[in-house]
Amino acid sequence: MAIITLTTDFGLKDHFVGALKGAIYKELTEARIVDISHNISPFNIQECAYILKNSYKSFPEGTIHIVGVDSEATPENHHIVVLVDGHYFITANNGVIGLIISEIKPQKIIEINLPNIVNGPFPVMDVFVKVACHIVRGGTLEVVGKPFEGLKDLRDFSPRITDEGKKIIGSVIYIDNYGNVVTNIQKGLFEAYRKGRPFELHARTSSITKILANYSEIVNYDIDRNKRKGAGDLLALFNSSDYIELAIYKSNLQTVGGASTLLGLDYRDTITINFL
Repeated sequence: MAIITLTTDFGLKDHFVGALKGAIYKELTEARIVDISHNISPFNIQECAYILKNSYKSFPEGTIHIVGVDSEATPENHHIVVLVDGHYFITANNGVIGLIISEIKPQKIIEINLPNIVNGPFPVMDVFVKVACHIVRGGTLEVVGKPFEGLKDLRDFSPRITDEGKKIIGSVIYIDNYGNVVTNIQKGLFEAYRKGRPFELHARTSSITKILANYSEIVNYDIDRNKRKGAGDLLALFNSSDYIELAIYKSNLQTVGGASTLLGLDYRDTITINFL
């Protein structure tokens, strides 16, 4: 039986996640459900896309991903199911899919049009669960709706290249549990414009001239312990998803804080790279 994943901004205080799972089990008592996250910042499409983009490939092909962020249907925000890279995404057409699959062409995009569905306040349970269970049972996408061609593409989240390739202007797209700041500048883009040149990365009043491969690379074990950089020092690295990330080495959010608080950075704030 195919896996159903859940990614929402519902949080865990209220009944929504439990009710959502109950609705799935009511239709499929042997369903396999995996929670990816229920702590997406409310209506934060970019954060949702970042988490899904970096998790869905860990699941087998045929997995069904229910996306419960900004999910209410409107004339400009249709409910859709997208088959791409062997995975099914059930979501609203709010831009999240375009951000997840920016370099992959979908195999099918269907606008959901189920009969006798009331446009209520909980479409994830009323609509998305029914579509997911239909797919798990082996049903075809054509049964739940009609082909759709208006997939939203949020280009404003892409880094900008200025000064004839001498500058990349990016932005913060995610802040993780450690307070690490993830930018939308990927390694491939950075290297394509760097061309071996030295650079300066600017975040607020801080400047960095080296991007590391991992966190502990900041520590030079060949010099005296008292002269090394270490816990509490700022670093930049290419994270496991190949995005430039700013971090405070071995930061503790309960004491000294993380990169986001110490640098004063929040979602969509600007990060600039100048090539020298």
